[in-house]
Amino acid sequence: MDAAEPTGIALLGATGSIGASSLDVIARHMDRYRVVALSAHRDVAAMERLCRRFRPALVAMADPHAAAALRRQISDLSDTAVAEGAAGQTAVATHAEAQTVIAGIVGAAGLAPCLAAVEAGRRVLIANKEALVVAGSLIMNAARRSGAVLLPIDSEHNGLFQCLPARPGQPLSLAGVERLVLTASGGPFRDRDPATLSEVTVAEACAHPNWSMGRKISVDSATMMNKGLEVIEACRFFGLPADQVEVVVHPQSYVHALVQYRDGSTLAQMGNPDMRTPIANALAWPERVAAGVAPLDLVGAGRLDFAAPDDQRFPCLALARAALKAGRGATAALNGANEVAVAEFLRGGLRYDRIAGVIEETLAARPAEPDDTLEALIGHEQWARRQTTESLQRGRHR
Repeated sequence: MDAAEPTGIALLGATGSIGASSLDVIARHMDRYRVVALSAHRDVAAMERLCRRFRPALVAMADPHAAAALRRQISDLSDTAVAEGAAGQTAVATHAEAQTVIAGIVGAAGLAPCLAAVEAGRRVLIANKEALVVAGSLIMNAARRSGAVLLPIDSEHNGLFQCLPARPGQPLSLAGVERLVLTASGGPFRDRDPATLSEVTVAEACAHPNWSMGRKISVDSATMMNKGLEVIEACRFFGLPADQVEVVVHPQSYVHALVQYRDGSTLAQMGNPDMRTPIANALAWPERVAAGVAPLDLVGAGRLDFAAPDDQRFPCLALARAALKAGRGATAALNGANEVAVAEFLRGGLRYDRIAGVIEETLAARPAEPDDTLEALIGHEQWARRQTTESLQRGRHR
């Protein structure tokens, strides 16, 4: 790489946890990378700090009021333009000077800008698992048409990527791959009596034992819905059927993923639980750069435990597999229902142990509609949001 011409980076979701980790890695290698565009939802103070530090050419706030406030706050930065709304997010994702786009927006809100970056033929680092859950086939097909390079930065999928011999999108059967294994920490309730899950508080559900994450994804980790979404994501990203993607509970979170081969070999990717490692791997691939993460001390780690997930404690994992098998927009509906149910739990309006039941009821009522366009898939997701909201308003799951 020519140090005189650093790679232009556009970062979607700059003020979230993925954004913070990404910018930490980028800041360590300013000779290699240049931040040209940033997006966020509504955190004006955090975005102002980023604008003053990285001096991007374009920033976008999803909330128009936040965009107006940011314009006032950085009016002295004449080289930084401020956009807003969905159009602003897309403008960041397709910025002319951005060769690499980091898709770090959590939830379905990150789908459209991620797809726009793929269609523009960029190198896209995907942390937004919902993009592949809701519209995986569309995104993979768009990448084949545009020549976009897709790299995963979820720790588990990046771990799989590091253990695989082929690039994403290429058939793995010819390489002798038999099975992909995703590890799950089990979250804060892996050893808790399922009979007591009705008493779980928001603070308890958000207190992940190994990772520092946002509230929504922390709850998804506690329910293991995040692992269900990751199974769907892995199937679509690597082109394998669901019966070749396994989940095991690994409390220490040192082994992030494993790949089993036909000859009996199993390769594992290991490291300390820090998102900067997969981000640095994807940013520099096929090279490697320092991420600021200490190497794993195997002696200090002491032991590695593995167990099968408990279906009674983690019913959301089975729901995700069922949605993947059902097809026809079911995974989009799953994602929409989960987002509404988790939001209601975080607001205090739904018991933790009712989250899976709300999602299951929505999926059972799902109409079998086409799912071959982005509009159709978004329709499935929005229908599920409405259906779940109505169910919650009727108070059946309180």
